[in-house]
Amino acid sequence: MAQLFAYILHKDGELDDSAMELLAAAKKIDAGANPTAIVAGAPDGLDDVCNKAAAGYSEVWKVASDALAYPDAEITRKILVNILPADGIVLLSHEHFAMDLAPGLSVKLDSAFAADVVDIEGADGDTLKLVRQAYGGAVSAHVDCDASAGAVLTLRPGVFAAEDVSAGGTVVDKSGEAGDTATARKFIEIVEAEAGDVDITKSEVLVSVGRGVEDEDNIEVAFDLAKAMGADVSCSRPIVDAKWMAKARQVGTSGQTVKPKVYLACGISGSFQHMGGIKGNPFIVAINKNAKAPIFQVADVGIVADILEFLPDLTEKIEEA
Repeated sequence: MAQLFAYILHKDGELDDSAMELLAAAKKIDAGANPTAIVAGAPDGLDDVCNKAAAGYSEVWKVASDALAYPDAEITRKILVNILPADGIVLLSHEHFAMDLAPGLSVKLDSAFAADVVDIEGADGDTLKLVRQAYGGAVSAHVDCDASAGAVLTLRPGVFAAEDVSAGGTVVDKSGEAGDTATARKFIEIVEAEAGDVDITKSEVLVSVGRGVEDEDNIEVAFDLAKAMGADVSCSRPIVDAKWMAKARQVGTSGQTVKPKVYLACGISGSFQHMGGIKGNPFIVAINKNAKAPIFQVADVGIVADILEFLPDLTEKIEEA
């Protein structure tokens, strides 16, 4: 099996939760895998990030460049082509940056590409046995990926249980091999989302509603449950698109990133866009009348029920308790 690499996301000196998830995914490809982490960014503070990654990975490649003060997939793609072996297998978390970076990277490396992988069933020689979802999670596609010339895989956040490991790895500086970092792109600014009446990014318990609520008037059942639990109410994108709730309450890659201790997903299918906004490995309770909803693959507790019937009953029981 070719060498495995994990591209590590980080922000403000902290590793993204996906860092250890990628390590767990690598172990599903090869139980004896010893993947190499790649950490790229501006020089200031990057050593600290690399040392944190080395706590879980036996080897960390550091690429420091002033050009990466803000994540730029075009520059990062050039750098990775310069430092990666031709037949390497690269794992990335399936979020905004990877969706920009990964397809072109596979083309430049002339390797296989699979996006939004939800499970890895192992490897048969150079063939990776992968599972992807189609039609909004209604169909699971079992894919044979020929990795003989390498592969680039993006993995859905949250579906691979993060491993608690202690590697005490070494950091190897690859900055001198980065090559040309010129780019046609120009970073302009970061536009922060407007603050709402509730800051769900600080909530420890969230009751989140999706399409299953069916009508704006029915959202009240979520607020009743949240009041009984001492929780806050959040939602998925369709609720915001329908203008039933404010954008500040949306969880997902195009909304807020939350790190609650408990997350109740009520009538939410569990698309990667939504799950990408949930960090910190919360205890997830999924309530959905579709028994095949993707959310059940990541939930700690799954309940097949109509939320319009189940939530009022749950609220009543909590109030009685």
